[in-house]
Amino acid sequence: MTEHPTSHEGRQPLAARPQERARPRQQEAPPGAAATAAIPGPSPAPNTAKGPVPNAVPSPVPGAVDAAGPTADPQTLSRREGDRLRFVGAATRRIARGIDLDEIVLGLCRASVPTFSDAILVYLRDPLPVGDERPATPFVLRLRRTDRLRLTGEEGDGGPEGERLRLPVTGSQAGLLPAADLCEIRTGGALDEVLRGVRPVFGDSAAARVALPELLGAGRTVPTGHRAILAPLRGRRRVIGAAVFLRGTDRPPFEANDLLVAAQLATHTALGIDKAVLYGREAYIADELQRTMLPDSLPQPTGVRLASRYLPAAETARVGGDWYDAIPLPGSRVALVVGDVMGHSMTSAAIMGQLRTTAQTLAGLDLPPQEVLHHLDEQAQRLGSDRMATCLYAVYDPVAHRITIANAGHPPPVLLHLGGRAEVLRVPPGAPIGVGGVDFEAVELDAPAGATLLLYTDGLVESRLRDVWTGIEILRERLATTAQLTGPDHSPPLEALCDDVLDMLGPGDRDDDIALLAARFDGIAPSDVAYWFLEPEDAAPGRARRLARRALSRWGLDDLSDEVELLVSEVVTNAVRYAERPVTLRLLRTDILRCEVGDDAPQLPRQRRARETDEGGRGLFLVNRLARRWGATRLSTGKVVWFEMATP
Repeated sequence: MTEHPTSHEGRQPLAARPQERARPRQQEAPPGAAATAAIPGPSPAPNTAKGPVPNAVPSPVPGAVDAAGPTADPQTLSRREGDRLRFVGAATRRIARGIDLDEIVLGLCRASVPTFSDAILVYLRDPLPVGDERPATPFVLRLRRTDRLRLTGEEGDGGPEGERLRLPVTGSQAGLLPAADLCEIRTGGALDEVLRGVRPVFGDSAAARVALPELLGAGRTVPTGHRAILAPLRGRRRVIGAAVFLRGTDRPPFEANDLLVAAQLATHTALGIDKAVLYGREAYIADELQRTMLPDSLPQPTGVRLASRYLPAAETARVGGDWYDAIPLPGSRVALVVGDVMGHSMTSAAIMGQLRTTAQTLAGLDLPPQEVLHHLDEQAQRLGSDRMATCLYAVYDPVAHRITIANAGHPPPVLLHLGGRAEVLRVPPGAPIGVGGVDFEAVELDAPAGATLLLYTDGLVESRLRDVWTGIEILRERLATTAQLTGPDHSPPLEALCDDVLDMLGPGDRDDDIALLAARFDGIAPSDVAYWFLEPEDAAPGRARRLARRALSRWGLDDLSDEVELLVSEVVTNAVRYAERPVTLRLLRTDILRCEVGDDAPQLPRQRRARETDEGGRGLFLVNRLARRWGATRLSTGKVVWFEMATP
C-alpha cells in the first residue's frame, strides 16, 4: 500500500491544456495562495452589476461546478461534457498501457488523482481468481494500492512511499483516518449487495452509507454529500474488487455524470486486471515448464568439472526453448549438450523437453555425436514440419584427453586454454535440426587438462545491438581477459567465470533466453589407468584377478584387493559366458576406484535372488552388496558393466 505525492500544478487534466494555451497570461499568484491553488474549488459568483468577468473559463475538472453558477449556458455545458469525455479517453488509455497487475492499478490511481478525485483506494480480491477457476471462500478484499493529493507544505510531504493513506473526513483536509487493509465480505450484507449490483454509487446513498464503513473498517468515516463514489470492479465473470474515489470539502462534489466516469474507469481496470492475471499465470506456467525441463543439478563425472547458468528472456518474451545437459557415458566419458528451439512460447518449451529427453535416450545408446544429431533431426520432423532447433553435442573422454563435437546450426564453442588463450573452435556448422535430409559431421579435437570449454546459446552473443559473430568475438576477449587475471598457471574459478561471462550482457541484450554450460577438463592421468584385453576363455577370470591385484599394489590400494578381486572375478565370469570377442577390463583411480568390464553381448545383466538349490546367480548380488555403486550400459558394440569402490 503506497502513497504517491502529487501536485495539482503538475497534473492538469489533458482536456484543459488547449484552453490554457488560448488563455491570456495572468498575473502571478501571491506566495500565500499556493496551498489554496493545489485543489481547485468553486469561485465566487461574478458581480453582474459590473458586467461579466473577462476571460472566464469553466473548471476543466470533470464534475466541477461551473464558476458562473448552477445555470450554465449550453455552450459551457457542452464544453464540460467534452472535457469529461477527453478525460475518460486519456484515463482509459493510461490504464490500458499497463501489462502486469501493479501497472494497471497504478495507472488507475495516477489517472484519477488529482484530476478526478483527491484520493483513491483500490481493493482487490485476495486471492485473485484466475480465468474460470472457482474463487476462494470467504470473499476477502485486500487494500492493494492507495493514492491521494498532498497539499503544498503539508506535514510529511515528500516522505517515503509506503505510508498508509489517510482519508479526508468531514471538516477539512487536516482530519485524516487510516483505512483497513483487509475486509471480509459478509454474504447478504450491504457491501455484498453493492458489489453484486456492479454499478457505482455515491457515498451518501443508502446502500453506501452502510457499505463504506464495512469496507474501510469500523469507526471510519468519509466526507458527507456527493464526495465519495464506491465503484465495484467486475471482470469478465465476477467481481474482483472495488475502488473508492474521494473528494475533499474544498472541492466541488461529484455530479451524476461522474458515476458514468467511475464506471468507465472501473470497467477498464477490472478487465485489464483479468487479462494481467491470466497473462501472469500463463507466463508462470511456461517459465516453470521451462525450468523443470532443465536439470536440477549437474552430475559430477570423473575428470571434468561442470557449471551452468540459465537466464529467461525479457518479460515480453520470457519463455524460450534453450536447454543444456550433461550426461555420463560409459568409460568415464561425458556428453555435453546445449540446444535452442526456435520461437518463444509454451510450445517451444514443450518441444525443448521432448528433444532433451530424446537426446538423453540416444546418449544412453552411446551413439556417435553425428548420429545423435541425425536422430534428433528425425524426431523434430515427426513433431511437425516447422519444429526447428539448433544443437551442439560433444563427448569428452578424460582418459584420451579428446573431445568429439558435432554441430547442428549452433554457435561454435569457445575453448579457454590454461595459459589464458581463448579460441573459437572450428566446428562444421551443419543445418538446424528439423530441416531434414542433411548429414552432420563430427570433428575430434584435443582437450588439454586445465582447459575450459564454454557452450552457450545465441542469446548470449546476439541482440538487437550486435550480430552473432561480433558477440562471439566479445565473448572470446572477455574470457581471455578473465583468464589473465588468475595467471598463466591457474584456471579461473568455474562459477565465477560463468558469472563474469553473463556480466558482458548490456541492457539491450536480453531479447532471448540464455543457456550456458562450462566444462573444466581435468582429465585422468595415464598413470591412473590400467587397461587389458582378455580372451573369452575359462582362464580369463583368474587372469583378471591377478592383473587387478598388481594394479592395486602399484597404487597402494592393497586394502581393497580381496573385495576387488572377488567382484572382478564375478563380472568377468558373466562377460566370458556370453562374449565372442575379447573382453576389456579397465581400472581407473581418481578419488574413487572404478572398474569397467566390456563385452560384445548386448544383453544387460539383471540382479535376481538365487534359490538355495541354484549353483549360480549370486554374482551381481555380491556386487550390489560390496560395491558403492554399480551399473550396466548398452553400447553400439555391446555393453559395459561397471562398479565403484571407495578408496581409503
